[in-house]
Amino acid sequence: MDRERRFAALFDMDGVVLDTEGQYDNFWQEQGKRFHPDMPEFHKVIKGQTIERILKNYCEGDVALQQQISRELDEFECRMDFPYFPGVEQFIRTLQKYGVRTALVTSSNNKKMAHVFRVHPEFSELFECMVTADKITRSKPECYLLAARELQIKPDDCCVFEDSFSGIEAGRRAGMKVIGLATTNSREKIQDKVDGVLSDFTGCVYDQFIGLMDKKETII
Repeated sequence: MDRERRFAALFDMDGVVLDTEGQYDNFWQEQGKRFHPDMPEFHKVIKGQTIERILKNYCEGDVALQQQISRELDEFECRMDFPYFPGVEQFIRTLQKYGVRTALVTSSNNKKMAHVFRVHPEFSELFECMVTADKITRSKPECYLLAARELQIKPDDCCVFEDSFSGIEAGRRAGMKVIGLATTNSREKIQDKVDGVLSDFTGCVYDQFIGLMDKKETII
């Protein structure tokens, strides 16, 4: 294996690759108002969790409600836009050009991924492996470690790109470098928890990534 291919970039999807968090905030704010009016920040509390965990934690025992929310979420995702964040597609393809392994690591399930593929038929070209909620029994960091195993890359040679606090913590717990996207939370709130912060991927270059992985610089 050549020098570059000993590194891997692991990308969360919503809030990192796809600019969808605002749409999900609207959906979960409405669900919170209807079913958990005691939690005015419900959409923030559930951030980064799988739909299975949300239903278990906040609708446990109410099968009819769980089915209703699942159905409404699926209908909502059928109508969603899935825009890329600026620069992310070019950045991933540049990493691939230089031999960096790439993976998608997401709490989304396969039903959600089918909607993404409908909008972006090229999506699978960006990642050598995809770890979704349907492939794991526990949440992050298990899924990051699974992606590293599938790519045959050691955890300390992996870099995680995340936006949520839970995802950032998971990347750390997996023993990986972590770049925080200031898309869901502000730069000020995440900068002391990560190895670098990005507003989006505009202008990101391969040399920055390698500099970070070689522990010579941070990404700001």
